[in-house]
Amino acid sequence: MKRRTWILSALGATGALVVGWGALPARSRLGSPELMLPTEGEVALNGWIKIAADGSVVLAMPRSEMGQGVHTALAMLVAEELDVPLNRVRLEQAGADRIYGNVAMLVASLPFHPLDSEGEHKPVKIKAAQWIVGKIARELGINATGGSSTIADLWDPLRMAAATARASLVQAAAAAWQVPTREITVRDGLMQHPSGRHAHFGLMGAAAAGQTPVDVMPKARVDWRLIGQPAPRTDIPAKVNGQAVFGLDVRLPGLLFAAVRMNPVLGGAAPSIDPAPALALPGVSRVVPLDAWGGGTGGVAVVANNTWPARQGVQALQVQWPAADATAPDTKRIQTELLQALNTESGHTFHEQGKATLAERAAVTRIDALYQAPYLAHATLEPMNCTAQVVSGKVEVWVPTQVPQMARAMAAQVAGVKEDDVTVHVTLLGGGFGRRLEVDFVGQAVQVAMACNGAPVQVSWSREEDTTHDFYRPMHLAKFQASLDEGGAVSSLRIQSAGDAITPRWMARAAPHLSGPIDMPDKTTSEGLFDLPYGFVSQHMSHVATRSGVPVGFWRSVGHSHNAFFSESFIDELAAATKQDPLAFRLKWLQDAPRYAAVLQLAADQAGWGKPLAAGRAQGIALHKSFGSIVAQVAEVSVEQGEIRVHRVVCAIDCGTVVNPDTVAQQMEGSVVYALSAALYGQIDIVGGVVQQSNFHDQRLLSLAQTPVVQTHTVPSTRPPTGVGEPGVPPLAAAVGNALFALTGKRARALPLVI
Repeated sequence: MKRRTWILSALGATGALVVGWGALPARSRLGSPELMLPTEGEVALNGWIKIAADGSVVLAMPRSEMGQGVHTALAMLVAEELDVPLNRVRLEQAGADRIYGNVAMLVASLPFHPLDSEGEHKPVKIKAAQWIVGKIARELGINATGGSSTIADLWDPLRMAAATARASLVQAAAAAWQVPTREITVRDGLMQHPSGRHAHFGLMGAAAAGQTPVDVMPKARVDWRLIGQPAPRTDIPAKVNGQAVFGLDVRLPGLLFAAVRMNPVLGGAAPSIDPAPALALPGVSRVVPLDAWGGGTGGVAVVANNTWPARQGVQALQVQWPAADATAPDTKRIQTELLQALNTESGHTFHEQGKATLAERAAVTRIDALYQAPYLAHATLEPMNCTAQVVSGKVEVWVPTQVPQMARAMAAQVAGVKEDDVTVHVTLLGGGFGRRLEVDFVGQAVQVAMACNGAPVQVSWSREEDTTHDFYRPMHLAKFQASLDEGGAVSSLRIQSAGDAITPRWMARAAPHLSGPIDMPDKTTSEGLFDLPYGFVSQHMSHVATRSGVPVGFWRSVGHSHNAFFSESFIDELAAATKQDPLAFRLKWLQDAPRYAAVLQLAADQAGWGKPLAAGRAQGIALHKSFGSIVAQVAEVSVEQGEIRVHRVVCAIDCGTVVNPDTVAQQMEGSVVYALSAALYGQIDIVGGVVQQSNFHDQRLLSLAQTPVVQTHTVPSTRPPTGVGEPGVPPLAAAVGNALFALTGKRARALPLVI
C-alpha cells in the first residue's frame, strides 16, 4: 500500500488527473476508429482493427518485436476472434494513444507475494492495490515492451476489439440481407447465410463502421481453432529473405552515417576536440560533440558518407578525456561496500512471516551462506543505433526501441520541439533484453541530425562502445541464514540482499519529474527472494538498496536473473545439509503450492531424475516463478578438459493458456542459451570508472557446439496467459550449479560459474 500512496501522490503532483481518485470512470481500451491510421480502401472499426477492401485485417501493433514472437501471437488473437486465416492479418504501428499503454507491466510491479496475490480469494487490500494501479496505468498509457507482459496485457483488450469488430461486420451483413444475425456464420473471413448469400469482410467494412454491437464476448475456449495450436512465426520469411527492416537496415535518400566514441569513464562528459584529423579523411563531413543524453555518457560523433570512414574518423581523433576522479565506480570497491552494507544495515523488509528471530534463538543448527553476482552487459547482437532527420522544426526517427513514447520524448527534448512534432518509426529489434528500454542513443542521433542541415543520419555504435557504455545488470550480494530444529527440519529462513535498485534509476531517466517520489523500495531488488513458494514457517526477506554510481538497467528477467541462482542454490544446500534428495526436499516444502509442485515434478519426470546417467555426468534441478510463470529446469552437466559442459536442459513451464506452443519452446531454448552464456562467461569489471571488457572475445557467448539439447514441456492450463520471454532465464544458473555440486561436491556461490 506504500506504493499505492506514492502513485496517487506522484500522479496528483504532476497534474495528470484532475478528478477525484474515487471518481475515476471505468475506461475501455477499445478505442475509437480515429486512432487508426487513415488509409484509402481501409475502414477502422475501433482503435485496434481496420478492414481492408480485399477483406484482410489490419491490426494496430503497439509492441516491439525483438525475437520473442509477439507480432505472431497478437495476430493470432485477432485472427481467432475474427475467424480469418493468420496470413490475412497485417500489422501497422500503433499511435501514441493511452489505450496502447502496458497496464499489466505496471500492475506486476506491486511487491506482493505470489501465494497471496493470485486467484479470486486474494486479500481485499491486494485487490484494491491492483485495481488502483491498473486504473492509473490506463491513464498514463505508457507503451513499453518489457516484463514479459505483452500477451498478459493484451489478452483481453485485443480479443474484445476483434470480437467487437466481428460483431459489427455480422450486424452489417444481417442488415444488408435482412436476416437475423444468429443465422450468419463466419469462416475464414467469409460471412455466409443458409440462403446462399455470402460476403467477405471488405464488402461490409463501411457498413460495419456504423454499427454499435452490445453484449459482445470473446469466443468460448471450446470454439478456438487457432489459439493453442502451433503456428509459424509471421516475421520469419522476411528475416530469411532479407526483407526485414531492423534499425541498421534503414535506408533513406541522402542518408549519412555516423560513428560514436564516448568518454571511457562511465557518465563522463564530452571533451574539447580538434576535428581536423577526422575531417582530413575522405568521406568525412562533420565532427559533432555529444552530450550525455538519457543518463548516458558524453562523447563525439563523426559523420561520413558511409560507416567505414565514420569509424575511421572517430579513431583518428586525438582526444584528451578528462581524468576520472576518486569517486569513479570500481567493482572491487563496490563489492566491499555491498558486503559492508549487508553487515551493518537492515534494509527494507519485503516479506516477513512467523517469528524468525525466535526460531533462530532456538535453532540446533544454523546454515549460513553468502552469494554474489557480477555486473552484466546486455550484448544485443544488433548494437545501439538510431536514424534521425530534423527538417523545419519536425523530427523523424527510425529506431529499434522497446519504448517508442520515451524515444519520442527524448527526440523532442533534444530538438527543442513539441512531442507532436516528432514521428517515431519502430523497426524490428535485433535483441532487446531490456537495453532498448533506454533512449540515450536516440538523443545522440537527434543531436547529430540537427548538425546535418536536414539530411537524415544513421548513428551506430561499435560493439566496443556497446559493451563499455551499457546500462548494466547490477552487482548484487545476498546473505542467507537458515535454522534447523532438533528434528533437522528448517524452522526459519532469513535472506538479506544488497545492490543498486534499477527502477528508481530508470524512472529518473524516463520521467525526471517523478524521480523524487519514486526513490522508494524497488521490488526488482528482492524478487526471487522475498516471494519463494516454500512453506517454511518463519521467514524474513529484506534488501539494502545502494547507489554505486554505475548506470544500471533492466536485464532479461531483472532481479530474478541472479536471485533465482541465490535462492535455488541455497535450497539445494538445505537439501544436502538435511541429507535429502533435492527434488524430494523441494516437494516436501511445496505442499501448499501445488502448481509449483506440478511443474517441478513434470521436469523431473521428463528428465529421468534419479535414473542412472552416463559416467561423469550429474543432474541439478531448480524451480522459479517470474513474470507470472513457473519454470522448473533439470540440467545434465559434466566437466570436460577443465570446462563446464551442459549436455541437456529439460524445462517444464506453467504459463497459463498457451497461445502458440512453438513460441513457448523457442523462448525456453533462447532463454537457456542466453542464461548459460551469462552463467559461464558473463561478467563486467570496472576499474576507475572504465569497463574492462570490450567485445565477444572477453564477453563470450555460448557457441553452437556448446549448446545443450533443450526440451520443453508445458503444463495444460485454463488460466490467462503469463510471461514466456524471460521466465526461462532465472532457474538455469542454479540448475547447472546444483549439478556441479552433485558432480564435484563443491558448492558454487558466485557467478560466473567456475571449476
